[in-house]
Amino acid sequence: ANYVKSDDERVVDLLTETLPTEGLVDVTDPVYTFDADGIVSEGRDADDHKWTYRAGLTQIAKRLFDRTDAAVHRRTRVESIAREDGAGGGGGDSDGQWHLTDADGEAWGPFDVLLLNPPAPQTVDLLATADWDAAVRADLEAAAREVEYRTIWTAVLHYPFELDRPYYALVNTDKDHEVGWIAREECKPGHVPDGESLLVVQAGPEWSVEHYDDPPEKNVAELAALTAGVLGEERLTDPDWTDHQGWRYALPENGVRAGAVDAAADHDCYVLGDWVAGEARLHAALRNGLDTGEETALSLS
Repeated sequence: ANYVKSDDERVVDLLTETLPTEGLVDVTDPVYTFDADGIVSEGRDADDHKWTYRAGLTQIAKRLFDRTDAAVHRRTRVESIAREDGAGGGGGDSDGQWHLTDADGEAWGPFDVLLLNPPAPQTVDLLATADWDAAVRADLEAAAREVEYRTIWTAVLHYPFELDRPYYALVNTDKDHEVGWIAREECKPGHVPDGESLLVVQAGPEWSVEHYDDPPEKNVAELAALTAGVLGEERLTDPDWTDHQGWRYALPENGVRAGAVDAAADHDCYVLGDWVAGEARLHAALRNGLDTGEETALSLS
């Protein structure tokens, strides 16, 4: 995600009222568009706010965790899940417990509630191998398999000079260009030193799939050349340092069936994320997380 939109009142309240606002900034420069030929046009910036933090969007998670005494175990890769049914058996009981096993073979649990927030395909992998003898498991697995994703390959390009442009970002609206998004990180207060430029260049889904496993330096060079063409700046072909990241499961194209999600919740298994919300936006994922957290708390009270 590049920023948080102000499209959900509860998320707006979270950022501006509930959590500390120190370091919260609004990107005020507009988003323009470009087409398959690389022609840039003034766009309609429909977002009232484009929020981020001087220290980055990870501040949202950090500030949320600061408000709880929960024990957070990082760098723990869960390999398998198991359900030990309670007195209610396999027919929708809420008395069972969950057990997890990590990649090192260490057991975790028992837990009263299980929350699954990986992208749908990775959630499918966990459900497919789960020791959970209930019809709802197969239904949730099948529902998650139906969620399709866009793949995005991203290059980060740094330059030791400023770019004078009237926009924060460019988005390819006809989806026919190799590049889908170009953002100027220097428009975010606190992100880039004065006199420098940092471009985040997201390739379009088709290009990303085709080149996902190509050598990163080749992909970065090609995206830098494409960016130079769109911005009309030949010197952008030669960044002084770069970074890159590929997301095979970047953006869900559709949402999961609500019935399968609700049925799993009766077994104290909750799935959450943008693929559950049905919208590939950070504010939608946050709202889904807030609602799921509230539902979980009520189930335990």
